[in-house]
Amino acid sequence: MTIKTRNNANGLDQVDPTTHPARDAAHFRRIIAARKAIADAEQELRDAVKAARDAGDSWTVIGAALDTTRQAAFQRFGRD
Repeated sequence: MTIKTRNNANGLDQVDPTTHPARDAAHFRRIIAARKAIADAEQELRDAVKAARDAGDSWTVIGAALDTTRQAAFQRFGRD
């Protein structure tokens, strides 16, 4: 899973501070942190699958670890 962003990814360039009351940015920061955690976890998963394949594990075993079929595991990770 790749997280895509736009040039002004946070949309703050569109906000007029004279018409929007100041608010605590805690939720905004939490969302950003969660997106980063997802991206980091996705990379760790890809690295783990590659290591398993390099060690000789079958797509059947990898699929079982992912709680999916071998075909689905291969479709998602087989081209990495």
